[in-house]
Amino acid sequence: MDYLTRYDIWCKEALLTSEEREALLAMTAEDDRKGAFGAELQFGTAGIRGIMDLGTNRLNDYTVRRTAQGLAAWLCSTELPRKCAIGYDSRHNSRLYAEICACALAERGIHVYVYHELAPTPMLSYAVRQLGCGCGIVVSASHNAGAYNGIKCYGPDGCQMTDEPAAVVFHMISEIPYFVPAQADFASYMEQGMVEYIAPELWDAYYDRVLQERIATEPASNLNLLYTPLCGTGNKPCREIFRRIGANVDIVKVQEQPDGDFKTCEYPNPETDAALNESYKIARETHPDLILGTDPDCDRVAVAVPWGDGFRKLSGNELGCLLMDYILGELSAQGKLPQEPVAVRSIVSSPMADRIAERYGVKVKAVLTGFKYIGGEILDLEGRGEEHRFVFGFEESCGYLKGTYARDKDAVVASMLTCDLAAKLKREGMNLAEKMDALYEELGWHEAKVVSCELTGPNALELSAKFMADFRANVPTAVCGIPVTEFTDYGTRITRNLLTGEESPVTLPKSNVITLVLGDKGSVIVRPSGTEPKVKLYLTAVDHDRAKAQQLLQSLAEEMSSFLP
Repeated sequence: MDYLTRYDIWCKEALLTSEEREALLAMTAEDDRKGAFGAELQFGTAGIRGIMDLGTNRLNDYTVRRTAQGLAAWLCSTELPRKCAIGYDSRHNSRLYAEICACALAERGIHVYVYHELAPTPMLSYAVRQLGCGCGIVVSASHNAGAYNGIKCYGPDGCQMTDEPAAVVFHMISEIPYFVPAQADFASYMEQGMVEYIAPELWDAYYDRVLQERIATEPASNLNLLYTPLCGTGNKPCREIFRRIGANVDIVKVQEQPDGDFKTCEYPNPETDAALNESYKIARETHPDLILGTDPDCDRVAVAVPWGDGFRKLSGNELGCLLMDYILGELSAQGKLPQEPVAVRSIVSSPMADRIAERYGVKVKAVLTGFKYIGGEILDLEGRGEEHRFVFGFEESCGYLKGTYARDKDAVVASMLTCDLAAKLKREGMNLAEKMDALYEELGWHEAKVVSCELTGPNALELSAKFMADFRANVPTAVCGIPVTEFTDYGTRITRNLLTGEESPVTLPKSNVITLVLGDKGSVIVRPSGTEPKVKLYLTAVDHDRAKAQQLLQSLAEEMSSFLP
């Protein structure tokens, strides 16, 4: 079906308000119609995400309801409990979409638990497990700009839905008409008891569970923290945890309250330095020991420290390595490191974490990008009664988890651990950046960078697919004059040693990712984004001389950027 046919169907059949109909009829430009109706939102990385507007390729009441109906059909086809937990963030329409999802599930006889107020994504993962649900939903677009929202779907283990059930859900969604009206409204299902609010006691249980992951033996009362929730869900839970560990907290007032427009932070992504710009303004006056920010759905965290005349923001890789070293070091010192401990990172995260773990006799397992794969490793351990072996998991995009109470990244527990580490280092006369540099000096400078190419227009997905196909057909044998020693295509699930010609199978699931290893000098990883119309290059340069590592990273970025569309 082409975009004009989809557009005509919506004009004739959608139960639109007068304003929505006017907006639809105002789509006279071809690019506008093609952008809104040129495709259907894809159910990828455990859900849908898109710009909020009318159309099959946009997030709106109809695409949200259809997605929830597909999830309900899947749940009813399984032997899983017919119960679902729903959480939502501070974005425009998040509460509305949560209620639309609740109605779509309730009309299929599924009992629904909804947070009575906005709550972090990891709290939804926790609720799914605690309430014995067969699935869960978070209404959020994570760190995207305010025009976006999304529906993230979770399985009974509290993980974002993995590929196999997601494919079934996507098939069921595709068979559901867009304009089937709801059988009853949210208030009616509340009165019937099919939908209920999650009890406040679950909040306290979550806080207690997070605090169980604390390994510090002293309060963080010496730490002066400046915190921003970036207008999202972290304000209440993070500040409660900070209070309980004794940290002294100042708040970035202009980003304290929920704001779907993110007026003071247009792109609330913890990976970017700009996310902390408002924090830097205040920090120049208040001089905190640590600046910390959580993204709108509070599953990712960013940190910065005073550095010279300004501030140094640590990358997601750097904080992951620091937390790895802190957790393993403290558990070892306290005699609490389990036998055969398991640490996990994504394949695009820094291999420096592996070197840190080796010092404690811990082997790090690398998994595909997406925290659901880290959660999958925990599930595998749990199936063998060995979940206690999991000590830490992280991905370079600022996502971290200690503990098995949730199966998604959790900025609340990561913020607590970061504050405890910062307080410990302060007592020793150091800060996080100085500790990181000490690790670099010991293990080699692992300079890393992500180069993103944003694809625009109605053919963005096709451009992304063509780029990956072209790159596969023309993989370089050397980058910046450094021979490629190993090539892995996660699409064909084959690794080839280019020095010996030996091939070996990849045991991870099939994925549209290519990795080039440059001996001991670094690596290049190429993949399309799973949540945005982007192609990403993950570059790592390694050298015991910092200047040489930085120069190599710059050269890698320049040479590899020439491949981008």
